[in-house]
Amino acid sequence: MNTNAFALRHIGPREEDQNLMLKALGLESLEQLIYETIPDDIKLKAPLNLDDPMTEHEYLLHIHDLSKLNKARKTYIGLGYHPTVMPAVIQRNILENPGWYTAYTPYQAEIAQGRLEALLNFQTMVIDLTGMEIANASLLDESTAAAEAMSLLFAVRERDQKKAGINKFFVSKNILPQTLSLLHTRATPIGIELVIGNEDTFDFSSDFFGAILQYPGKNGKITDIKSFIGQANNVGIKVAVAADILSLVKLEAPGKFGADVVLGTTQRFGIPMGYGGPHAAYFATKEAYKRELPGRIIGVSKDTNGNRALRMALQTREQHIKRAKATSNICTAQVLLAVMAGMYAVYHGPEGLKFIANKVHNKAATLANALEALGYKLMNDAYFDTLRIKTKAKNIKRVASEKKVNLYYPSKNTVTVSINETTSIRDINYLIAVFAEAANKETIVISSIDKHNNIPEQLRRTSDFLKEPVFNKHHSETELMRYIKFLERKDLALNHSMISLGSCTMKLNAASEMLPLSWFKWGNIHPFAPLKQAKGYLTILKELEDQLTEITGFAATSLQPNSGAQGEFAGLMVIKAYHESRGDHHRNICLIPSSAHGTNPASAVMAGMKVVVTKSTAEGNIDVDDLREKALLHADNLSALMVTYPSTHGVYESAIKEITKIIHDNGGQVYMDGANMNAQVGLTNPGNIGADVCHLNLHKTFAIPHGGGGPGVGPICVAKQLVPFLPGNPIIKTGGEKAITAISAAPFGSALACLISYGYIKMLGSEGLTESTKIAILNANYIKHRLEGSYDTLYSGERGRAAHEMIVDCRPFKANGIEVTDIAKRLMDYGFHAPTVSFPVPGTLMIEPTESESKAEIDRFCDAMISIKKEIDAVSKEDTNNVLKNAPHTLEMITADEWLLPYSRKTAAFPLNYLRDNKFWPSVRRVDDAYGDRNLICSCTPIEAYAEA
Repeated sequence: MNTNAFALRHIGPREEDQNLMLKALGLESLEQLIYETIPDDIKLKAPLNLDDPMTEHEYLLHIHDLSKLNKARKTYIGLGYHPTVMPAVIQRNILENPGWYTAYTPYQAEIAQGRLEALLNFQTMVIDLTGMEIANASLLDESTAAAEAMSLLFAVRERDQKKAGINKFFVSKNILPQTLSLLHTRATPIGIELVIGNEDTFDFSSDFFGAILQYPGKNGKITDIKSFIGQANNVGIKVAVAADILSLVKLEAPGKFGADVVLGTTQRFGIPMGYGGPHAAYFATKEAYKRELPGRIIGVSKDTNGNRALRMALQTREQHIKRAKATSNICTAQVLLAVMAGMYAVYHGPEGLKFIANKVHNKAATLANALEALGYKLMNDAYFDTLRIKTKAKNIKRVASEKKVNLYYPSKNTVTVSINETTSIRDINYLIAVFAEAANKETIVISSIDKHNNIPEQLRRTSDFLKEPVFNKHHSETELMRYIKFLERKDLALNHSMISLGSCTMKLNAASEMLPLSWFKWGNIHPFAPLKQAKGYLTILKELEDQLTEITGFAATSLQPNSGAQGEFAGLMVIKAYHESRGDHHRNICLIPSSAHGTNPASAVMAGMKVVVTKSTAEGNIDVDDLREKALLHADNLSALMVTYPSTHGVYESAIKEITKIIHDNGGQVYMDGANMNAQVGLTNPGNIGADVCHLNLHKTFAIPHGGGGPGVGPICVAKQLVPFLPGNPIIKTGGEKAITAISAAPFGSALACLISYGYIKMLGSEGLTESTKIAILNANYIKHRLEGSYDTLYSGERGRAAHEMIVDCRPFKANGIEVTDIAKRLMDYGFHAPTVSFPVPGTLMIEPTESESKAEIDRFCDAMISIKKEIDAVSKEDTNNVLKNAPHTLEMITADEWLLPYSRKTAAFPLNYLRDNKFWPSVRRVDDAYGDRNLICSCTPIEAYAEA
């Protein structure tokens, strides 16, 4: 046994366990299982061409050496990214804690109350600072949030008859450049005309449905949004404000002036720059727009006993239900980062945030006064943290570069300096010295920071914020540490038990992959820093692109999309650009199988395509005859097919090459959804299957943790003809020769998180990656075998095997009065998170164990499922007071003086012996979803405020 091999630690079943599992399946070898599972014509002929695997120790030395290539210089670039101070208590207890970073999206609310409370804190923080009525639990980044705001205002314009059909959207020229690029990307496909101009001279008599302002602007200017919004409201123009969240501590909340949407990033609240991400964007709007609000909302509801319980509210807005009618394809939040930003506000409280904001502003003003004393002209009379200086930029740049200081140079005659939380008096003096040397003058030395207020009086904050108790009692490290632990204990994560979610691939997120995320030289690089300062990042990102290109069998990769849904959209936009480059502007038909993920049709509509749904066969496969018929019918306008492989039903469809050929023969391109890539790596690949582009969920197949619902990374890999169109960035050159405009704010998306996948591939190597895929398939088929006789599996391959996941049919249990939800809730009593419920088939469970789970853990899960089946058999439709309908059972129930239920406490809480050693207690009983939707509360309102609603 090679104890140095990372594969030994990543893969769950030991060799002897694998042999036992194969024997149970009636197989001689793992190769026989793969032969019976994957069609012969798509198997790879040669192993992946990757470097030999590193040991964990070798990898950590390697990644440390690469970090030295990054130059973490003093950075005052701004543009939405700033150096920050992450409180150590948050770093150690959240960022570095698998209890937080390995949790899944809180669909099962009863075992996610800790995360839900942390996100409710985040929403409350956002609502308070923005002055809006409702907020979501985060979006991907500021620029995508701005695009979502534009889309929301476009969707709701039809409510105003005077605005129906109007498609002009005003964009302030002071918007962040990356946001402008992304607005172009999202506006064009859905027919929005962007008009960029000066908000000070905007003609309010013109025909616009909406507008967006930057507050403060990219060069530090504080626009009089009060006046602008007032005039816009008078003529029915709806206004979105992209606001620096730290500045809102000193600037009045845009909601107080009548803004319709307020958005931005919470990166300034203690989150490292990480060369661009991941960071949690915020998004707040009016309650009237709650049905159009993108992303997830955490709402306050109650459980069966009437106790306060949290949940994800208004889930019918999600794309899996709305599909082609969805207003957004967003299904990823940035939960881990939102939790951290929310905890930053909890730790500092309102007075602490005021101290930080005042410190930043006062230092900016002190620097401004010194620069004026040196003879420099400031172009901003009003500012928060960013000074715009009129001077010869090349003179400043020469000295600043010599002094290892990063400033921003928007033009030949302009320099901007953005002060941040980490800026000290020493730093201010250093900056003054840079400007003094450039002017050939004696420097000025500052000994103290004076109090200033360079914010216009009509825009100064007068409204209170963060008055709730949670923001006013956890200011010592001891108290915050205990509060974080208090919440963590309410959440079931991978550090407790297997999370066997089909399509979500909850595998090991190894500590050695995660450690570098806390290292200074990875966290403190600005995404727009000069490239020579980011050589460590560029080395890793280039190699990761090459690794993913090799694994997928394609020609090139873009890491820019920062979620799977963004990857879908990016892939389709690249296909669209390819067709248009050939003069085929009319190609707009996207074929999508009926079993596809709900984000697929939503993405296609966002890309300006028309969705045509193709049928599935009784076996769950794509109906090839129907596909051929519709491809021929739409041949003149066919743009793409969106297909998931293996299928969403957990089967390697043998007709896949025939399917891709049909599309190509009719002038279309094939987009492959990479959600199930964990069943392909090393055995087959999208290029071999005949796809033209695929997105990959690095937070599934390539070990980035789900973090409670984000971060995600969704790069796209493309065939040769699509390479020229890979997405670009307006500041740092990325993408192809004919790059489409930006897909996310940062050049390489969530670059910091990409370190994890780089390490995963580096330590597993070709053999380890391939072995992981094989064991994922073995584990799934072993579960299928163990559950036979208790549950029916809906779909199987031609030789009776599952892929890496399977769908278990729970619909027959309706005869006993049991729904699939009852099984999901009862699994909590057994210490397990439910598999994916009712997707892609209503009334089913989709189970995916991954390669990281041991035989012992899989057996525990199967024992639990079999035990639940016996419980189902013991109840009748008339018997509604049973152990399944009452699940989950809380500690409060079990320890109550009175027990009136018709089964024992032992049956309720300890149905199998293993639970005596490792019992997880749901913190609330079953949550009332309908009540929560009828009484939507999405901030930290005390229970008394809604108990009588």
